[in-house]
Amino acid sequence: MKLLFDQNISFRIIPKLVDVFPLAQQIRFLDLENESDATIWNYAKNNAYTIVTFDADFYDMLLVKGTPPKIIWLKFGNASTDYIVQRFRQQENEIKLFLNDLNYEESSCLELND
Repeated sequence: MKLLFDQNISFRIIPKLVDVFPLAQQIRFLDLENESDATIWNYAKNNAYTIVTFDADFYDMLLVKGTPPKIIWLKFGNASTDYIVQRFRQQENEIKLFLNDLNYEESSCLELND
């Protein structure tokens, strides 16, 4: 379960989720900070990541380009790192099903709302 957290989500999230999502990364750690959405998209696609973002632009790209990659779209506005961690822990099973279950193979976007 390779999650790629976009630059609008703090890099500090990685150590807080490594126990449940051990392959998670943040673009800062991959030298992708301040790269274009297209570059991040291609990196995620080529390296089997699911993009985690607040950015609607990735959803728009998904509609045009299809999958992979999948995206997890955080639709609860600006939130602290701790709040995002809490939400990922609360919805761990749903997120893992979205990433791995064959029943979700055709699903391309998981929206997390308040």
